Amino acid sequence: MKKERKPLDIVHGPLMPNIFAFAIPLMLSEMMQIFFNSADTIIVGKFGGNQALAAVGATGSIVFLLTSLFYGLSTGSNVLIARCIGNNNQQKIKDAVHSSILIAWVGGIILTVIGVTFARNLLEMMGTPEEIIDLSALYMRIYFGGVIFLLTFNFGSAVLRSKGDTKRPMYFMIAAGIVNILLNLFTVVVLKWSVAGVAISTVISQSVSALLVMYVLVNETDSTRLDLRHLYAEKSAIMEIMRIGIPAGLSAAVFALSNVVVQSSINSFDSTDVVSGNSAGSNIENFVYIGYTAFNQATLTFTSHCLGAGRTDRIKEVFIKTFLLVGAAAIIMSNAVYFAGPSLLTLYTDKQSVIDVGMIRTALVARWLILNALLDTFVASLRGMGYSTLPTVLMVIGICGVRIGWLYTVFPKLGTLQSIYMCFPVSWAVTMAIEIVLWVIAYRKVCKSA
Repeated sequence: MKKERKPLDIVHGPLMPNIFAFAIPLMLSEMMQIFFNSADTIIVGKFGGNQALAAVGATGSIVFLLTSLFYGLSTGSNVLIARCIGNNNQQKIKDAVHSSILIAWVGGIILTVIGVTFARNLLEMMGTPEEIIDLSALYMRIYFGGVIFLLTFNFGSAVLRSKGDTKRPMYFMIAAGIVNILLNLFTVVVLKWSVAGVAISTVISQSVSALLVMYVLVNETDSTRLDLRHLYAEKSAIMEIMRIGIPAGLSAAVFALSNVVVQSSINSFDSTDVVSGNSAGSNIENFVYIGYTAFNQATLTFTSHCLGAGRTDRIKEVFIKTFLLVGAAAIIMSNAVYFAGPSLLTLYTDKQSVIDVGMIRTALVARWLILNALLDTFVASLRGMGYSTLPTVLMVIGICGVRIGWLYTVFPKLGTLQSIYMCFPVSWAVTMAIEIVLWVIAYRKVCKSA
């Protein structure tokens, strides 16, 4: 008989030890995900050349835009399952798990059709430089050909995270990361497949992590067990996942859309060096996210558990402690990345002009990521309390509105890279001020209804 894993006691157990037990494996898992992306960029930059580096980098904002809705839906799965675990609704847990995996598979098919069919059209709309657009389109078509594996892993991991299990997704990411690095070295360095080699390696490694998480779910011993022979979609579970997840996904899409506009502004310089430097700078920037996103995932999951169990008194305690942890992590990581920036950027390229562009981005975006980190804490807590639509509307106003307005007014007057990157901290500051007010109102309502 299989031994049932003992979940974290999120509702009644000691808070800080449980936050760290939840967040540290997730942080390491995210580190491996960043390592995936960094390995792709470093290897293709060093062995595929500057054009290949720029080609991969030019696809990032489009890829995120197309996948963002399903990232949001996986958040909806996480919140719903965590809440059901909090109130011990076993049937609802089963319904949510099976519905989540179906969403992942249907979504994967839809994204494959869109990504493969419209790759070049989307790149042309962004003004991707002519000398790299063919390589960028090739990368996108291969990537989206296997995007169903990415969605399967994301939704499967969301199921495990909902009950406090972040260790096994970490192990799966490590295994996939090793596969990714080895395949990158073989396809890019040995076979000289350049951009195609990076894309193929990414798809294969994502299939490894997807198969591992599916194996675990099929063999679980609690209500999160997945029965592939009786896979079904339950209407109320689907609707609840969509109620929470679609606004969360649209919020991510807003970020992605604004980044598409940013990328288009960067492309307007019509310089491969500028595109490459932005890509490398954006890549090392991701290391800052490692420091705080895991704690924000804890905010989301712990708040959902407490709401389901009727422990509204614990929601504020969860928020305060994760808020402080997020802020500390963001300050440490952003400054570490900034001061190590010149050395880190040499991993991607030897060209000084590309490094200079990367450092401009690092100084004006990475060092100000604490604003984005704290903003995300408010939003994660709001979603955990069941508020998802209004934070999204405010994100549209604060992030998309401010950035697009900035890029159509301030950037044309100044015409510098610095004036592009300043739209990031300005939009974060404006949006956080709005979300603070919303959080206070929402928390008071939750406490009154308890």
